[in-house]
Amino acid sequence: MIDEHHEAQKKEKQAVAERIGRDLKLAAGLRRNAAADPVRAGERDALRQWQADRLARTYPNLLADSRYGPAAAFFLSDLYGPKDFSARDSEIERILPMLVKALPLSGLSTLSLAIELDAVSEDLDARMVDALREYGRISHIDDSAYAEAYRTVGRRSARLRQISLIVETGEALEALARKPLVAGALTLMRGPAHAIGLGELHDFLERGFTTFKRMGRATEFLERIEAKESELLESWLNGETPVLG
Repeated sequence: MIDEHHEAQKKEKQAVAERIGRDLKLAAGLRRNAAADPVRAGERDALRQWQADRLARTYPNLLADSRYGPAAAFFLSDLYGPKDFSARDSEIERILPMLVKALPLSGLSTLSLAIELDAVSEDLDARMVDALREYGRISHIDDSAYAEAYRTVGRRSARLRQISLIVETGEALEALARKPLVAGALTLMRGPAHAIGLGELHDFLERGFTTFKRMGRATEFLERIEAKESELLESWLNGETPVLG
């Protein structure tokens, strides 16, 4: 039975690793396409900054909350914001076989969710840039321009998956934060990880772990985000321009 369990977990980890590899390539390809044209790269950055500002306008109470504020800030900076994840993803791709062996399935799955979220967001953002360009609004994005482009892009299933991934990543980080040995392992890994060029990956894991460890149960936090983002999705797709704060 032990051998069967070990073999099953090994296969599951390999399946997760394959998903990571697929999503890393997708996200990297989309970033390369944007970076190849300096104008488009600037437009992508402007859209991502607008979206980060939108999130800050949408969730001022969460950001100001002593318990939930750090988690909200982590989401804006490390999961859905203007930050460039190229270095982190390059590190993961370089040592993926090692990660499969070294990380428990829970840690590997957490990375997989974050990377899929990155890939889905990159794809949707590329389509948003195209739509904003088409309407001549890319240089002055506002609520109405964003709503119009969002509706033009559509992609309801991808948008729903994006929201689901935000929640699932948060749940995975909360579960990871409850594992007693993770904190010590991350502390021990900090120096060696930076020494061998894995600083971005380590810092991402440590920030996520520390943030959710301090917050405790994340259920209410994640439910509020899921409910609001789902409400906004329906408003934008139905041709409305909701008040964002």
